[in-house]
Amino acid sequence: MNEVASQRIAITGLGVVSACGIGCEAFEESLREGRSGIGPIDIFPGEVPPGHIGGQCRDFNDSSAKKQYLRSQRKSIKVMCRDIQLGVASASLALQHSNLELNEEQRARLGVEFGADLMLSNPDVLSPAAFAARDETGVPTDTCWGDRGIPQMEPLWLLKYLPNMPACHISIHADARGPSNSLTLEDASGNLTLGESLRIIRRGQADAMIAGTTGARLHIVKSINYMNLHELADPAGGDPAKVLRPFDKNRSGEVVGEGSGTLILEEASLAESRGAKIYGWVRGIGSSCVRSNKQEGNVKQALVNSIKAALKSAGVEAADIGHVNANGSGSVKLDAAEAAAIHEAFGDYGAKIPVVAYKPYFGNCGSGTGTLEMIASLLGMQNGILYPTLNCESPDPECNLNVVTGEPAAISNKLFINLNVTRNGQASALVMESA
Repeated sequence: MNEVASQRIAITGLGVVSACGIGCEAFEESLREGRSGIGPIDIFPGEVPPGHIGGQCRDFNDSSAKKQYLRSQRKSIKVMCRDIQLGVASASLALQHSNLELNEEQRARLGVEFGADLMLSNPDVLSPAAFAARDETGVPTDTCWGDRGIPQMEPLWLLKYLPNMPACHISIHADARGPSNSLTLEDASGNLTLGESLRIIRRGQADAMIAGTTGARLHIVKSINYMNLHELADPAGGDPAKVLRPFDKNRSGEVVGEGSGTLILEEASLAESRGAKIYGWVRGIGSSCVRSNKQEGNVKQALVNSIKAALKSAGVEAADIGHVNANGSGSVKLDAAEAAAIHEAFGDYGAKIPVVAYKPYFGNCGSGTGTLEMIASLLGMQNGILYPTLNCESPDPECNLNVVTGEPAAISNKLFINLNVTRNGQASALVMESA
């Protein structure tokens, strides 16, 4: 099928589950007040992340999930791990926000594109089976697993942790009968779920898409893995909300979080025919993966490639972009590589274009982060402003970026680009236009 490359796709609904607020109103209130959701955590015992802090969705607990956010899916909660619950809740909120009501024929043209990280069980889920599978020396072994270990497992255990299950549950909840797909590209997933949705609608395979991502890096096993693989910031007795400092010369690392964001995308004529409020337009997508022995070089080149591809896909030039919503993880190395990529892709404009980074509000949620970041830009631009980056009090001269800090900044240019990248050099860029 041919893709109509010039076709803009409308954004008509936004759903947010984050550490700094659930729903657009609470989320934007935190952005407006400069209030971070990063703090001490109680989601699991022990002292795993440095200082035992993170971006925890405190308002999303077993009671609120069942009674408020997942009420219509309460019978399925038993087969949803936390990542899935967050994702289904944000999709439900986005559908409500969009007021999208479709007839039987139209539901065949509603699709789902959702991103997720790999989902892991907590140790207490697997320990009874492991203990039961021990041999005579007391060591768990695969020879005893079939007879004694598997019977100790939950019958539906696997369904709780498959990364395609958010899209499955969302499709069932929304009665979406069109294309359905799941992406597992860590931090790069957010832009790509919207980009794939853009292409699906442009190809004429759907009229509307539920596009989003979910991630819970605030997890007892993932947090340990993340400490071994990434630079994590340690509050060292200080204020947890001040720890994550994107592009600041005193930055010391990332902070893990959890959250999910969903956007409802519609073909323009459908949105306009039903009088939907349009929050923005998806214009173009770019992605790249670069692998070598030099991590920072991979990140930089993958971002440069993605930015150029997204600009070409959107049919715009670098000078047309009004601001960059950066990955801005707070990592010493990755922030420097990202800054270098912005300078290379934007040339002289790279030191002037406004840059925002929103992870200090909710932490790094892995796959779930990118959609939350682009929603933050869209909400601010409804009022003609960019909400500031928290904690960038001493901008790093080596990065040499025009980071928006302090107070919200007025902006009239409606075009922006959202960037995300993994430590392994998988990058994505999405050009969006505020309405």
